[in-house]
Amino acid sequence: MLDSVNRSPIVRRRSRVARVGGIPIGGGHPIVVQSMTNTDTTDVKATVAQVKALADAGSEFVRIAVNTPEAAAAVPAIYERLEAIGCRVPLIGDFHFNGHKLLSNYPECAQALSKYRINPGNVGKGSRHDPQFAVMIERAIDYGKPVRIGVNWGSLDQDLLATLMDENAHSSNPLDAAHVTRDALVTSALRSAQFAEALGLPGDRIVLACKVSNVQDLIAVYRQLAERCDYPLHLGLTEAGMGSKGIVASTAALAVLLQQGIGDTIRISLTPEVGGDRTREVLVAQEILQTMGLRSFAPMVSACPGCGRTTSDTFQTLADKIQRWLREQQPVWKSRYPGVENMTVAVMGCVVNGPGESKMANIGISLPGSGETPVAPVFVDGYKTVTLKGDRIAEEFADIIVDYVRATYGGEPPAPHLISRHKTIPIRSGS
Repeated sequence: MLDSVNRSPIVRRRSRVARVGGIPIGGGHPIVVQSMTNTDTTDVKATVAQVKALADAGSEFVRIAVNTPEAAAAVPAIYERLEAIGCRVPLIGDFHFNGHKLLSNYPECAQALSKYRINPGNVGKGSRHDPQFAVMIERAIDYGKPVRIGVNWGSLDQDLLATLMDENAHSSNPLDAAHVTRDALVTSALRSAQFAEALGLPGDRIVLACKVSNVQDLIAVYRQLAERCDYPLHLGLTEAGMGSKGIVASTAALAVLLQQGIGDTIRISLTPEVGGDRTREVLVAQEILQTMGLRSFAPMVSACPGCGRTTSDTFQTLADKIQRWLREQQPVWKSRYPGVENMTVAVMGCVVNGPGESKMANIGISLPGSGETPVAPVFVDGYKTVTLKGDRIAEEFADIIVDYVRATYGGEPPAPHLISRHKTIPIRSGS
């Protein structure tokens, strides 16, 4: 079940609602986080393990490559094994070039998938394009599946692009090539959607995407796409890159669009380091949505950046430990303590801003800076309660957080250390 928390002033773009595996997309519903495996789909064991890891991290849809007959044949086994372990995340099949054959020749694959991703630039050239695209849409109709028509800058229909370039060249006011290419992306998506509806696919089973790898181009393309249709839109900066570059570029692009109310599902296309954790892209997607106030997934920790007043790494270590610990608790807390994902925690490093910032969070701790008295006051909902000292500050602070969660989100009586000497802490329900 997706949470419906939206504490931001953002006005979402109006769109029709599509449903994927029972999860609604668009129409003001919570923005859905997606990811994609990078395993060989024919390796059923590895693919099941990664799908489960992504789902456990919070990915609400997981896409898998279906690129060969062997991959298509493996999909039912992947689905069954996931069901057997209680992982019911909707699977999306990613099709290119031969999708019309695979969906027709492997009906169990077509049935097991919750949605098909179709790239109109890769379904066939020239006279083969429309018939092969039509076959994929017909299979979606046969099995009652939605589709994402996902146009990509790197595989744009060259016939369409050539036509638009020629028309532009003969125009009285020709545009630059980049502008025409953006128009081609949007036109390809819209024409494909209209063709799919003409073939009989209901309009509420279509999601659109137009992915590019340049931030400004992505913003321009999606603004145009949002103005010209009411289909739900899937956002993502394709080939975003590795590490901080990929995170910064994706955040820069998606934040602008999300602030304008554009976007109904998102994926952060990070290139993982060799042997790196694929689930990082899920965490980044969640944090973008949460920091913008669009959804809440897990309690967030605020921490100061450190300066010459904090030559010890105590607060950094504690902030990291608490953030990791909170994420580990969230799967259990989510069902037991509704609303806990909205909780805020502050771990501050010195007396300058520490007490004030700690008071702004639900629970905050102000650690001693360089030369300060080695004590750490704890603030609960804006009031100082206890002062911690010694070698077990991290453990004691975690205990206070647990008691706060039980009292605030579970309705249990507050523990003594949640009570200020000056005032009883107002325990808030579902804050």
